[in-house]
Order: sequence, then structure tokens, then C-alpha cells
Amino acid sequence: MVDKQPRYEAIADYVRALAEDAAPDDRMPSDAELCERFGVSRMTARQAVQILVNEGLVYRTRGHGTFRSPRRIHRFLGSPLSFTENMRRRGLRASSKLLAFEPFEPSEADAEALTIDRADGAVLLERLRYADDLPMALERAVISPRCASVLSADLSSGSLHDVFESLGHTPARAHATVSARRATKRERDLLDLPSTGVVLVERRVISDQDGMPLEHTETLYAAARYEFDAVLYRNETEDVE
Repeated sequence: MVDKQPRYEAIADYVRALAEDAAPDDRMPSDAELCERFGVSRMTARQAVQILVNEGLVYRTRGHGTFRSPRRIHRFLGSPLSFTENMRRRGLRASSKLLAFEPFEPSEADAEALTIDRADGAVLLERLRYADDLPMALERAVISPRCASVLSADLSSGSLHDVFESLGHTPARAHATVSARRATKRERDLLDLPSTGVVLVERRVISDQDGMPLEHTETLYAAARYEFDAVLYRNETEDVE
């Protein structure tokens, strides 16, 4: 005999179906409405909605209710496209808040990624990135000293990759890894995330048309607002366990 589906899962499925057909910021049923419809306690209704909050499908606003989250932005894993260009292609307006832009002593990991000596120094660029005024990502880029002249650029509104191109370095290749973790308090405050907020952490090295590393970057994306896509091909020489 198959066990009956738990009530909170049935409620989550119901709200999920409503959310899939809803527009961003549309109001979803309240806990009280779900309690009345399904004949459950408020705790059960909250448990069901929290599942969808964790999935990034809906968000709660204290004193106002539950609403459909904005549609997630898709990004190709390892794409050398800048944040500005990625947003432009999706019809969104990119902007930034400059948090740090200064000469910087790179870490061992930074120096190895950029194929430089730590004594050479580097440039630190940290920005909070927005799409249509919604905070989307927290970006920390360590830039090769070969491109130290970027310090004279206005990167509060401009694209770092445009500056690279003006210096004769076209970002052509990216090697990236992605992981996920709970956001810190600072990250939650900057990205406007709930206490349970999760970030997708993309670490990548961008190289130019000649293979020279330009930047070693860690970007923290609000997980509820992003999805990563990948196109994979079978490699006949790849070891199979």
C-alpha cells in the first residue's frame, strides 16, 4: 500500500502550480487561506510555503504576505560574458555599487591563477551588481597588474570587460567552478536575502585572446534569482570510473 502524500507536500504542490502561472510579485495565498482550504494548522501551512521559499519560487514579506519571486536569470557556466553584457542580452539594465577599487596584495591563490608573483601586486575590484535595481550578485575581482591602468576607469557604471578591450585584451576564455553555501550576514544585507539565504559561488579565471589571465574573480549570486546552464559533450578520452 502506498503511503498518502503528507499534507504539507500537497499544499506545496498546490502553491507551486499557482506560482508557475503567476507573474513576478503576484500575491500567493496566505497561510490563513491555505489553512482554511486544506483544513490544516498554521504550522503545516507555513512548512509548505517554506519549501517554496527555499526553492526560490516565492518570497515572504513580513506583514504583507507571500509573493511570486522574480524569474531566475540564466547564465552559462564558464561564459566569458561580463555581467553587464549578460544583463543587456536579457533586456535588463545593469548597474553597480562600487565597494572597493584599489591596489591590492594578491593571495597565493590569486597569484597562481593570474600567473604572477605576489610582489607584483594587483588591483582589487569589489562591486554589488544590480539588474533593474534588484541586487543580483556580489563580485570580487582581482585584476592582473598587467592591466593596472584599469584604476583610471569609471567602473561604478561601466563594464570591466569593455575596459580590458580598450587596452587590447579581449576576454576570450573562462574557466569556472560553481558551489553553493549559506550566505553570511554581510552578504544577506547586500543582496537583500532572508536569514536562510543561499548564494551560488562562481570562481573563474578570465583570459584574453592570447591566453593571458586578466582577472581571478569570485562572484556570489543570489541563488533564488539565478540558474546556471551547461552544455556538455562526451569526451572519448575522459576516464570513466
